[in-house]
Amino acid sequence: MGITKYLKQSWQNPDEKVMRERMTAWRAGDAVVKIEKPSRLDRARSLGYKAKKGVIVARVKVVRGGHKRMRPKKGRRTKRMHIRKNLTLNYKEIAEMRASKKFRNLMVLNSYNIGKDGKYYFSEVILIDPAKPEIKSDKQLSKFALSPKGRAFRGLTSAGKKARGMRNSRIKSPKVFPSLRSNKRQGN
Repeated sequence: MGITKYLKQSWQNPDEKVMRERMTAWRAGDAVVKIEKPSRLDRARSLGYKAKKGVIVARVKVVRGGHKRMRPKKGRRTKRMHIRKNLTLNYKEIAEMRASKKFRNLMVLNSYNIGKDGKYYFSEVILIDPAKPEIKSDKQLSKFALSPKGRAFRGLTSAGKKARGMRNSRIKSPKVFPSLRSNKRQGN
């Protein structure tokens, strides 16, 4: 057995005391933090992480709850100041968007969950720098370097495709692509 199998087994049933200490430290930190190496190396490697220049991992914390939008503080506002729930995005997709917004020159490759407590979901987002020659010469990562920016905002990551209903499933939902609001626009 390789080391990745042992790593996977250890994350299936993690030590509660160690995880509680880690999450306490993560809660006290910033919302988006660049980290040296991934916490779940087996999961990161399976999603495309490589220990080379131009590949960065960021830990993101997202508040749990109904994804309510903030009330407008200034500028143009609706008359009744509605706070609509944003239910079209999942927590991983929100984490990817926030990491992409923090590191503007990087591109989101993928993400995975590392834990949750009573208040936050914690995810790690793998980002790549498309300008680096190490990324341009890499066989797997070079195709992401050539694509236009904003993969997380356009729903092209794995979490975004899942939210848009682009995964193959036994029960096909009627017309969930090319976009979430295409049915409303067409008047169907």
